Amino acid sequence: MNGKSKSSMASAAPQEIAGQIVRRLQTAGFSAFWVGGCVRDFLLGREPQDFDIATEARPEQVEKLFPKTIAVGRKFGVMVVVENKQQFQIATYRAEEDYQDGRRPEKVVFANAEADALRRDFTVNGLFYDPVSNKTHDWVGGQKDLRAKIVRTIGEPAERFAEDHLRLLRAVRFAAQLDFQIEPKTFAAIQSLAPKIKIISAERVREELLKLFRPPHAARGLVLLRDSGLLDHILPELAATVSCGQSPDYHPEGSVFEHIKLMLEKMPSDAGELLPWTVLLHDIAKPVTAEKDAQTGAIHFYGHEKIGATMSEEILGRLRFPRRQIEEIAACVRQHMQFKDVRQMRKATLRRLLLRETFPLELELHKLDCLGSHGSLEHYEFLLEQVEELKKKPAIRPPLLTGRNLIALGMKPGPAMGALLNEIREKQLAEELKTSRDAKAWAKKQIGGK
Repeated sequence: MNGKSKSSMASAAPQEIAGQIVRRLQTAGFSAFWVGGCVRDFLLGREPQDFDIATEARPEQVEKLFPKTIAVGRKFGVMVVVENKQQFQIATYRAEEDYQDGRRPEKVVFANAEADALRRDFTVNGLFYDPVSNKTHDWVGGQKDLRAKIVRTIGEPAERFAEDHLRLLRAVRFAAQLDFQIEPKTFAAIQSLAPKIKIISAERVREELLKLFRPPHAARGLVLLRDSGLLDHILPELAATVSCGQSPDYHPEGSVFEHIKLMLEKMPSDAGELLPWTVLLHDIAKPVTAEKDAQTGAIHFYGHEKIGATMSEEILGRLRFPRRQIEEIAACVRQHMQFKDVRQMRKATLRRLLLRETFPLELELHKLDCLGSHGSLEHYEFLLEQVEELKKKPAIRPPLLTGRNLIALGMKPGPAMGALLNEIREKQLAEELKTSRDAKAWAKKQIGGK
């Protein structure tokens, strides 16, 4: 590769680089195509997230053609080429045989492009595109299904799902993400084989769920999970909300499941990664805490927020979420019922709520909670006003005194010190103590009186 072509590739966009990689492989005498999701998205007029390339070149030949490669799966013919600090997966055409565990093949043989297409999961993901000649190769009927907006397995559904049980969940994710329908025979196979999803590692399931529960398709994803039977095996606690009724005076939308679905529909397009999970889990304990008043018929869920926080930790731990994310989501679940009382809170209590690290996420959850039920944003708008007011008082954010300050005043470390620090903080947030000097003078009197 000469210096000029290196420079042009270094400044190129991912799509251009992916095209140049195909051209270089073809110039070296190897057939090569864009494959999979990038072709699907390209043909749908969407921006591809990643560009994968399939070629007849073997891994050792790919290494010779590109200066920087990573052998991520050499025995499967998979290499990563790094260009302009961007990674592009290049895989040798292959056929796969002898699936034993519903996760991976025991045997891989290098093959031609058509055989490689036939081993893939869904017809819309089995298209090959040559960016050099601008020609699409379709050995699986993918273009027809793209036009019809259908997710269909390549070949017999039971066979494709037996090869990799994660495909059961991927079919649902693609249907939600693309706003496609799942072909009836394919959907029937998912319903029949749904229990097999439990064989798949929690990490792989989590990654699919993270993609599934993104706006604007999160609500449809939830419904497809329920209708396919997968919800019962992936998130049985959430499946229990389907039949959990609520009092119509507070929740005219109906069941807890309907409430959650409406909240997912209302999520903003720029929602953070954790917001969908606070929505999914904020009422997760309602089915196990539901009590019906014999006289009024009202349904109560006493303590569901605290029990829900514990359940959330268990569910997210089961799905192998990072510890920090588990703690943030559980905190939102535990504290979400506090928002109905914000107008009656003491100034110090309200400011503690506003200064919580998780408050921005809690506030977004509260807004969706309202939009998914009674529709009133009275408390939400009140809190926005309080946030603006607090911005004008930057001195309130750091505590006026620390434990070292109290030790310097003659107080010994212990529970009494912690209690005094909390009392000073309360007075600071209520604006009864405004400076460190005021706080020290007040603390000195308390210490002297003990």
